[in-house]
Amino acid sequence: MKKLAFIFMIGVFGLSYAQQQPKVLKTSFSKGALIQKLEDEEGKNITIQQILDEHKGKILVIDFWAGWCRDCLKALPKAEELEKNNPNVDFVFLSLERSKEGFDKSLDRFNMKDKDNYWFASGWKNDFNNYIDLNWIPRYMVIDQKSSIAKYYAISPEDPEIQETINRLLQ
Repeated sequence: MKKLAFIFMIGVFGLSYAQQQPKVLKTSFSKGALIQKLEDEEGKNITIQQILDEHKGKILVIDFWAGWCRDCLKALPKAEELEKNNPNVDFVFLSLERSKEGFDKSLDRFNMKDKDNYWFASGWKNDFNNYIDLNWIPRYMVIDQKSSIAKYYAISPEDPEIQETINRLLQ
């Protein structure tokens, strides 16, 4: 009986913290979200706006991940496949590592050094992540050529809507 109650409690706890799609699927970023600072591999600050400006005119896929995230690591091969199948699309990886040391180690460990990487030195809770309703990782967003949000919410690189959105934007 105790085992059954324990399993039930684990199930309820797990469901209450599972990733849930936001009720409002946003198509643009707030000013507060755009000025959110991240750090690059060298420790230099950059804002979300600056990242978007660097990729303006291109389709951009944003991949939120961390080396400690088991779901992110399971998704990594499919994310690499998505990137390989879309050579005309830019990919940016936003890390939610807990420390700069963890960020650096994950980039080395998972062969990410040659990619466009940034990490939230401010931690998970910040203006950008709060604005986009980031409640779990991995998470994927597709940004169009004008820096608007074309696909707001995907939890897997295999989500067919990611590729459908990319295809639509490439037309």
